Amino acid sequence: MSIHAFRMQLKPGMTAEYKARHDQIWPELTDLLRDAGISDYSIFLDEPSGALFAVLKLAEDNQRDALPGNPIMQRWWDHMAPLMEVDADNRPREWPLLPMFHMA
Repeated sequence: MSIHAFRMQLKPGMTAEYKARHDQIWPELTDLLRDAGISDYSIFLDEPSGALFAVLKLAEDNQRDALPGNPIMQRWWDHMAPLMEVDADNRPREWPLLPMFHMA
């Protein structure tokens, strides 16, 4: 198991809608993420900047790299694209975060 952390960016004024959509996340999306070997997934917001910080656990045999090709994932990205910075395919832009400290 490994930990993966990254930053994403909300567009101004989209905080409430982003939270609302995640409060009603599609069950088929959470199933897809779990089946891909993702667990313990959290997203935190830095309100002044609109930066989102995500942390998740990846199983050793995870299939995270296959998610962009899945229609459920593509639909979610299309659903979220108006709220955040995305690439041309509507995939949320990610900036990796480097581990600096961990206390177990």
